[in-house]
Parts: sequence; structure tokens; C-alpha cells
Amino acid sequence: MTTKIWKEFNEELLGFIKSRVNEDEVAKDILQEVFIKIHKTIKQLQNQDKVASWVYQITRNTIIDFYRKKKLETSDLDLESSLPDEVEEVTKDFSKCLRPFILQMPKVERDLLMATTYNNVSQKEYAASHEMSYSTVKSRLQRARVKLKQSFVDCCGLESDKYGNIISSDNCNC
Repeated sequence: MTTKIWKEFNEELLGFIKSRVNEDEVAKDILQEVFIKIHKTIKQLQNQDKVASWVYQITRNTIIDFYRKKKLETSDLDLESSLPDEVEEVTKDFSKCLRPFILQMPKVERDLLMATTYNNVSQKEYAASHEMSYSTVKSRLQRARVKLKQSFVDCCGLESDKYGNIISSDNCNC
């Protein structure tokens, strides 16, 4: 059965994988891993009419596993030592820029943002000191950050990609 699947899906799957992975050799490695998984789990296939969807699901999962593994490998790098000293200054300047926007927010949101952002109070500590549940504080903080971001974006004309990275901005004179 595995040989039949190989003959039927080999080139099609390689193209599918290449469209999601930039390197040919990596795509071939992933394809090989897919067929190893197919061979090991072929007995679990219950409906022979759904071979294609089953094969593609294994392929998608294998691609996802590849990117997860790649992410774990890169997270082991010591990025702190490779960052320039200026990053800390940029962060300080940026937080100074955000402060006026925070101060314009309603008192409840302002107090929460100021405590957790500038006064290094943890969300759990804030919840305990204000007799709220931790989940309530998390939700309120998340909503406050969304409002803060929106006011900052509206004022400064920021544009971001689908991941939230800033791709362009007007000069912010707020």
C-alpha cells in the first residue's frame, strides 16, 4: 500500500512541501519523513477513500513539526549577547513615548498599565492587591493594551504586517 501511495503522491507532495519550505533539500527530507510516517501508520487508515486527505494531513503536520523544531533550535541561541547596547536606549525612549498615551486612558486602565508596565507589579500581585481574580486582570490588561496600541497607531500613522511588526510610520508628533 505504501508503494502505491508513493507512486501516486510522490511528486505532488514534493511540490506541496516546496511551496511551504524554501530549500529543496529540506523539502526532500520532509518528504522522506512523511513517507516514513505513512509507512508506520498505514494500519490506522480506516477509510481507503480518504487516502489523499490522510496523506496531506500527515504532510501538513510534518511541515509544522519542522518549523517548530527549527524555532526551538533558534531559541537556544544567546540573542542577548548579540544585541547592541542601543536597544535598551530605544526601549526607554519608546516607553517614554507611550506614557502620554497611557495617561490619557480611563483611570482603571491607566492604573493597571502603569502598575504592570512601569512599576514592575506582576499581574497576580495587582489582582491580589485590588481584590480581583487573576483572569480578570489579564483580560483587562489585554483590552487596555489593545486600546493603547490603537491610540498610538491612530496618532502616529503606523502600519504593521500580519504579525504586528511595524513596516512603516509617519512621523509621530504627538
